[in-house]
Amino acid sequence: MRHRCRYFSVAQNNWNARKGLVLGVYESEREDDSLHLTESAAGVDRVLSGKLTELLKISGPGLKKGKSRIFYGLHEDFPCIAVVGLGRNSLGVCGTEYWDTCKENIRAAIAGGCRVLQNHVLTHIEVDGCNDSQSAAEGAVLGLFTYDDLKTKKKTRVTTQLGCVSGWEKGVLYGEGQNLARYLMEAPANHVTPSVFADTITNRLAPYADHVTVHKRYRGWIEEQQMGAFLSVSKGSEEPPVFLELHYNGCPDNAQCPLLLVGKGITFDSGGISLKPPSGMDAMRADMGGAATVCSAIVTAAALNLPINIIGLAPLCENMPSGKANKPGDVVTAKNGKTIQVDNTDAEGRLILADALCYAHSFNPRAIVNAATLTGAMDVALGSAATGVFTNSDWLWEQLHKASVVTGDRVWRMPLFQHYTRQVTDCQLADLNNVGKYSRSGGACTAAAFLREFVTAPHWAHLDIAGVMTNKDEVRYLANEHQHTLEELLASLANEHQHTLEELLASYSG
Repeated sequence: MRHRCRYFSVAQNNWNARKGLVLGVYESEREDDSLHLTESAAGVDRVLSGKLTELLKISGPGLKKGKSRIFYGLHEDFPCIAVVGLGRNSLGVCGTEYWDTCKENIRAAIAGGCRVLQNHVLTHIEVDGCNDSQSAAEGAVLGLFTYDDLKTKKKTRVTTQLGCVSGWEKGVLYGEGQNLARYLMEAPANHVTPSVFADTITNRLAPYADHVTVHKRYRGWIEEQQMGAFLSVSKGSEEPPVFLELHYNGCPDNAQCPLLLVGKGITFDSGGISLKPPSGMDAMRADMGGAATVCSAIVTAAALNLPINIIGLAPLCENMPSGKANKPGDVVTAKNGKTIQVDNTDAEGRLILADALCYAHSFNPRAIVNAATLTGAMDVALGSAATGVFTNSDWLWEQLHKASVVTGDRVWRMPLFQHYTRQVTDCQLADLNNVGKYSRSGGACTAAAFLREFVTAPHWAHLDIAGVMTNKDEVRYLANEHQHTLEELLASLANEHQHTLEELLASYSG
């Protein structure tokens, strides 16, 4: 999908394309059915001598939030015009929903309008910025995503555009970064092996080679690093493991400590010897959602040229049953020397993350954020409404929460009580058990407590994204929504650092 930036086109442009237009309308602040057109929609209505307003009035009751109406033949340049409901314009950050309602309404409405026009086999859609072009761009790009690479009959490929106004290109890059993660998660596991995953990210970062370095580490290096937990998971599969290491150097101040992002990269999770039920196992091709999130966020940071230093780590492997696989009761040794009793081979994500977190500390990080589709218990607890965040840092929690309010991809703080730590350290054979003492009780919390045993950094956050990895009925227009919040976090920290540098320079000049 291509995205360009310019104003609503005239007839001679894209003459051979089937074109559509998405326009927004706000609900009245009063208890009536009157509608208020956005600035762009009002402009189109003037060109049409009020015909758009007239049709909206006679076509039914007021257009409610998220609903749309299609009009045909109104404008010679646009065979189809979709008008979408944006809700009330006065809405902002909601203290109970923990998001900016106006931004979220724009994303969802524009996404819905673009999808409707795509179903009309239109190849080019021009989008109303709705006074927030970044949110409109995100909605357009995310709403038009589909994975049909392996189908003979494919959905219509659509280009989108908006006037050259602030925020549109940033929104496109945010959306494309999120769609990269969705692409990796949707593709079948035999098409995205650990090696293919690493090659895909390497290729996507190639245009930014002047400030991005990629290291693809293989079994020999992993053994040298004594990552016994990671190796124990990978040995059940014929696919070789890869430890992907990405360095983005966006800040000329080399003294700046990097932000470390760590993502779980299980490219297929059968459960190993503790085999999963067959129903729904195909979805476990997306069990590398954490790695997809982290790597795609770095691709986006590079595209935006953010002034921040980031290191991304993604241990990549499959979790398969075989004669070489981990067996329940086996004991393995992590990079920091701690021993782990593996009572459930389907609790493998925490094993590969343990070694990656140990390695992350060698870079003297400013903060560590790891993302993982770690536990079904998190899906039970929060569903698809929010990502569960476990953190030892109030500062890092505030940064993540602030970013999530802007993006609409919500986070919720979860407990890291010693109560849960005792359940993983009370172990018969080793220092730690990879499952809690009471099995499924508090499973997301005991998994986080396990990871904390491999963290000494004062600013660390674990994002359990299992609940938001797939699109459920109540989710508006996308899956893998945690990606968006991580991108916003990087941008926020980059801006914070930039402001600090500017203040420092100002003080010297004074």
